[in-house]
Amino acid sequence: MRNYDVGSAPRDRDDERGWEVARPRGDASLHGVRMAGFRDRAAAGLDKHVLPRPAVVIVIGLGDTPFTLEGACGSRRLTGFAASLVPGATRVRGERVECVEMHVSPPAAYALLGVSPQDLGSSVTGLDDLWGRHALHLRERLTAAPSWRDRLALMDEFLVRRAARAPSMAPEVAAAWGRIVAGRGRVRVEELAASCGWSRKRLWSRFTDQVGLTPKRAAMLVRFDVAVRALRAGDGVTDVALACGYADQSHLHRDVRAFAGCTPGALASLATAGGRQPRAALSPSPPTRGRPT
Repeated sequence: MRNYDVGSAPRDRDDERGWEVARPRGDASLHGVRMAGFRDRAAAGLDKHVLPRPAVVIVIGLGDTPFTLEGACGSRRLTGFAASLVPGATRVRGERVECVEMHVSPPAAYALLGVSPQDLGSSVTGLDDLWGRHALHLRERLTAAPSWRDRLALMDEFLVRRAARAPSMAPEVAAAWGRIVAGRGRVRVEELAASCGWSRKRLWSRFTDQVGLTPKRAAMLVRFDVAVRALRAGDGVTDVALACGYADQSHLHRDVRAFAGCTPGALASLATAGGRQPRAALSPSPPTRGRPT
């Protein structure tokens, strides 16, 4: 098991906004998993929309204060949850938040969740429903750990053990997902099928079963995520549409409306509307270098 070296630099914008942020220096032991710890030092509270993204978002709250999630099914209070790739209109609120948060790619999620990402549907699911007593035991251990270094190492160890007992995604499906991400969503299903030696129909069926989206919708989601990050970085709508391969601004507008339920301009404004909020997975994070997850 790797030894976690945790950094939380004072110059981190999240830290300046009153959030303590702990990220491991280096990758998690499992490819496709990124994690961080968050603590609301300023007691400003959390109020975020859970947006679609090409990763399952897993959040484990520490302590006794649950999150409040508001969506189509009403309001729920959860100490931990997993948000599907396209979770529907969901808002999460919290007070005195302290949590471990993970971005988990579909190939990793297929092994770690205990269910296929397809079984999550368009929803946010409580971790107790997915992991049962293991979720409670894990949260208790994370809460009792003396440092973020220990917490992230515990989380990493838990995921490695869980993955060792779980089935793996079909290599062809995982490879197709990797090509979609590497191509920033600008791929054709026929090319994906040819690259793995499958028919289009077989790829469509197996991919949908194991990822939870059709290959076409997965590509749309990845391109949407790239576009959202550019919009929130301050790029203009016209430039984003061109750079991300949309036919025109109206094409970008339709995709943003379909995934986020708002206009590109409104989505970009969420970057500043939240006030003193962490740049967490509950909203799109800045572009990262290296291998995509």
